[in-house]
Amino acid sequence: MAKIDVVKIRCPKEQQDFIRVPYTIYRNCQQYVPDMESDICDLLNPRKNTAFEFSDIQPFVAYRDGVPVGRIVGIINRKANERWQKRTVRFSLIEFVDDKEVSAALLDAVARWGQAFGMDKIEGPMGITDFDKEGMLVEDFHLMGTMNTIYNPDYYPRHMEALGFEKEVDWVQVRIVVPQEVPARYSRTAQYVREQMGLKVVKITNRDIKQRGYGKKVFELLNEAYAPIFGFSALSEKQGNDFMKKYLRLIDKQMIPIVENDKQEIVGVAITMGCLSRAMQKAHGRLWPLGWWHLLRSMKWKREESAEMLLIAIRPDFQGMGVNALFFDDLIPIYNKYGFRWAETGPQLEDNVRELSQWKPLNPEFVKRRRCYVRKLK
Repeated sequence: MAKIDVVKIRCPKEQQDFIRVPYTIYRNCQQYVPDMESDICDLLNPRKNTAFEFSDIQPFVAYRDGVPVGRIVGIINRKANERWQKRTVRFSLIEFVDDKEVSAALLDAVARWGQAFGMDKIEGPMGITDFDKEGMLVEDFHLMGTMNTIYNPDYYPRHMEALGFEKEVDWVQVRIVVPQEVPARYSRTAQYVREQMGLKVVKITNRDIKQRGYGKKVFELLNEAYAPIFGFSALSEKQGNDFMKKYLRLIDKQMIPIVENDKQEIVGVAITMGCLSRAMQKAHGRLWPLGWWHLLRSMKWKREESAEMLLIAIRPDFQGMGVNALFFDDLIPIYNKYGFRWAETGPQLEDNVRELSQWKPLNPEFVKRRRCYVRKLK
């Protein structure tokens, strides 16, 4: 039987092999949405990824007879470990052919690397921050993936369980059919919080982000709102700027309602966008020569049928006070105007009852369960 060699990336060829592994695994998969190759390169580049300031990041490639058959990234987020009082190495961007020797070799490589830094557990798939892709898909493999979530074959969870990994947490995603009118419960609540609490929805421009500090205000709110959530570590100012460049400046600002109080303080934000899954598939992970055209066309002229609700963040002292109704009251008419027939959230922790219950008036469907696995290191 051929030997499996797992190596740390040391040269451009190995990095290219790392990037190209998914093209073999997902060659005939209609649900898979590829990452942009430039994003993966930036993730692995200490000059472009500010997370290297507080994280150790090590990519590996698995070879069988010189052919790349798997990949994985080991991450030690020192900030998160300190915040949660853990000694955990995370794994991310894991891909492997249906061979348990390959999956075992990849995970063992990260485990040994983590042990060398004093780690006592391995968990994943987890990103560097809570805004990276996380959670291995364990249900609904027939549904189309998105550019902001993980898609994987159905044999991945079987490998994890066979290798002694156990469930740490699960996320689910919420899918809704966009109603023609705002449900009465939302409209009544939205009117109340506007009149009695002095809250209002504002829309910003790129000028507001760049010159009026709204980008910084948004990521400060994200840090405050997401602080209690599993695995979270606060965004640094540099990371916040990167996040704003990647999402906030590019998305149609009509789809980003921001809630302010009468002091012009941001107390809530919903970041949503049109789905780009089909466009990303047509781009094949590259902007050039024609990837940019498919993305621009989908964003500006021929939108796909669904919207992605990337995140909702509400300042802790305003949570549970109806702020979410302002988001729905604002977004539902816009979704109808743009022709979105349905919308899907990002992953939400299955035990976050407050977050999941806000969707009840929209008759939500809970789909795409995904899991963070954990295993003690010997």
